[in-house]
Amino acid sequence: MGTFIAILIILSWAAHLLYILLFQAVNPTEISFWLHILLQSWLFTGLFITAHDAMHGTVSRSRVLNSTLGFLSTLLYAGMWYPKLIKKHHFHHAWPATDKDPDYYTGNQNFIFWWFSFMKQYLTLWQIIIMAVIFNVGLFFFSELQLIVLWIVPAFFSTFQLFYFGTFLPHRLPHTADMLPHNSRSQNRNHLWAFISCYFFGYHSEHHASPSTPWWQLYRRKESKTNN
Repeated sequence: MGTFIAILIILSWAAHLLYILLFQAVNPTEISFWLHILLQSWLFTGLFITAHDAMHGTVSRSRVLNSTLGFLSTLLYAGMWYPKLIKKHHFHHAWPATDKDPDYYTGNQNFIFWWFSFMKQYLTLWQIIIMAVIFNVGLFFFSELQLIVLWIVPAFFSTFQLFYFGTFLPHRLPHTADMLPHNSRSQNRNHLWAFISCYFFGYHSEHHASPSTPWWQLYRRKESKTNN
């Protein structure tokens, strides 16, 4: 099931991106334009969530297929290097919301400052080179405006979505006793909103308590925790 969902997200991301590049005019006065931007941003988020699940080995029982889909997802997302992401993400789970956590900002907890610190952790020279190459190849087929607005902007928007629902809200101060042992809080139960907002990642304490639970089953962990 995990493999099917991962492939479905990857194909949906690719198909919708190609569709809007071919058929969607860059016209901010059209409602359809904004709907497509929002949908593509959400699909970008799904791409990264797929890679995240692969980091926990929940995409496929086959280690080769699991790593392949994880690597492909991070590459398509923003030319990111999957092995480096795995290492840093495991640090996050080992020391969540501490000075050893690469996702946590121990200084100013202002959203923008923390987001900027978060992005610096994962931005590399090779990533910039890869994305620049892809962008310039894309110019043979699409205009610069199309690539920036329909490809880069949704990817950029998704970083805020991932950070806000998957890092900022769950791990920000104050850390209270009910957030132990993972220094993580969880959003209130609302499965539809949890899915739309960030693929159930707002149920974040449930994820830290059970990293082996794939994103599409986190709502069950929430149900179990609420009923208990």
